[in-house]
Amino acid sequence: MNIMLFHSTYGLRPAVRDAADRLRAAGHEVWTPDLFEGRTFDTVEEGMEFSDGIGKEELLKRAVLAAAPYSERGLVYAGFSLGASVAQTLALGDDKARGLLLVHGTSDIAPNAHVDELPVQLHVAEPDPFETDDWLSAWYLQMGRAGADVEVYRYAGAGHVYTDPDLPDYDAEAAEATWRVALGFLDGLRTA
Repeated sequence: MNIMLFHSTYGLRPAVRDAADRLRAAGHEVWTPDLFEGRTFDTVEEGMEFSDGIGKEELLKRAVLAAAPYSERGLVYAGFSLGASVAQTLALGDDKARGLLLVHGTSDIAPNAHVDELPVQLHVAEPDPFETDDWLSAWYLQMGRAGADVEVYRYAGAGHVYTDPDLPDYDAEAAEATWRVALGFLDGLRTA
């Protein structure tokens, strides 16, 4: 699969590169655009402040420009937290998208969004202060109405960005479970 993998609000940290390498080792072609142009952060607050300074429209513009050269191939959009939000927005607007892999995050869904049974997999902590139960229930229903085929995996007790071993949220067991399920999801897309 051709995978466009977007980083979190922490920036393009080693964990994102490691995730891309893991996906490549499984036979996928992966791109990791740097929406923050080299900046990385140690706290979510610093990253959010920087991201807010760039603005959502500019971040999406950067993401679209990064994906555009490859979108004809039929991309799987993927991302962590903020990057998941970006990936979701792009996937719902790309009729050639092959799938959507969301880790630690979701995004608003445009009322007119429509996809043709787009395979979507979400991995998120339980509870997660950024992805509350009420929000996720509404998101799930809206994605279904938009035509997505959604699977949701929750990880009790894990922190928000639990897949990054360099962050306090890290949960090795939840991270490995996420990758095991996500790699199976991507293998299924390859044969679909």
